[in-house]
Amino acid sequence: MEIGISTFGEVQPDGKSGTAIHAHERVQQLLEEVKLADEVGLDVYAFGEHHRPDFVISAPEIMIAAAASTTKSIRLSSSVTVLSSADPVRTFQNFATADLISGGRVEMIAGRGSFIESFPLFGYNLDEYDDLFSEKLGMFMQINRQEKLTWQGRFRAPINNQGIYPRPLQPAIPVWLGVGGTPASAVRAGKLGLPMMIAILGSAPRHFVSFVDTYREAAQKAGHEVSNLQLGISSQFYVAEQSQQAADEFYPSYEALMNRVGRDRGWSPMSKAQFEYLRQDGPLVVGSVQQAIDKILGQHELFGNTRFLAQLVTGHTHHKQILKAIELLGTQVAPAVRKALGK
Repeated sequence: MEIGISTFGEVQPDGKSGTAIHAHERVQQLLEEVKLADEVGLDVYAFGEHHRPDFVISAPEIMIAAAASTTKSIRLSSSVTVLSSADPVRTFQNFATADLISGGRVEMIAGRGSFIESFPLFGYNLDEYDDLFSEKLGMFMQINRQEKLTWQGRFRAPINNQGIYPRPLQPAIPVWLGVGGTPASAVRAGKLGLPMMIAILGSAPRHFVSFVDTYREAAQKAGHEVSNLQLGISSQFYVAEQSQQAADEFYPSYEALMNRVGRDRGWSPMSKAQFEYLRQDGPLVVGSVQQAIDKILGQHELFGNTRFLAQLVTGHTHHKQILKAIELLGTQVAPAVRKALGK
């Protein structure tokens, strides 16, 4: 199993135009975090796209390119790229350029977007949410396969036998589909034979077993070799030397994030009891090193996943504590998981 990190780049909004001090500091911290992740032997680091004042990453490709210049081995990905509201040609060019900078270490996780700010921002109709994604994903995959493109669709001007440059160092940019639990998304990923990354955030992991079965059944019906499919699980993560220490250091950031997003979505306020349930029996990988190992192995037993992404939630947690969690993930958790799985 590959083990890595994903981040949305939480930031305290500066609240004014220019002199974005907090955003500048957070970007520097992110680059320090991915550099450490590379040094401690983690496999992948992924940057999530958002268009909100409380997240600093709106252009994952730029963060990937910056990280590529200071890392050596770690693979670099988006998590996710909201392809529905992006131009597939420009997106491909950006990822291909980053791939050239990295020496062939770039990937993309494409998604429809659980946050919808990018749709009005770039002039797209939310009523066409799924159609936009289907068309743009198809266009991106075609560009990824061939240098010259002839294409026509509903949402973009046609292209007639034009070359798309630059090309990546890899034969093609590896594309994963990022999903949240909609069965149609699992079927789409399976039919296309694409790797699937599931964000398991609020429900017990066992509730997603049938979802993964749907993915594999759709792939088999489409003629894909199921044993070759890549499957990733992403869960919110924090680890410390002691279990209670991890809970105490993580909870203020987690509560603030969930309540901030929850106000927009009509969720009930986060409680400490709910947090403890999610930590003990739910998807949160928050606790001691051994608890993290057990949670990750338990997910693997359910899903047979080939990748685990630890989603960092920062906010009120001190940067030094985040660095320590990354160090523990790379030096203690990941080696123990690999050993247990015979890797």
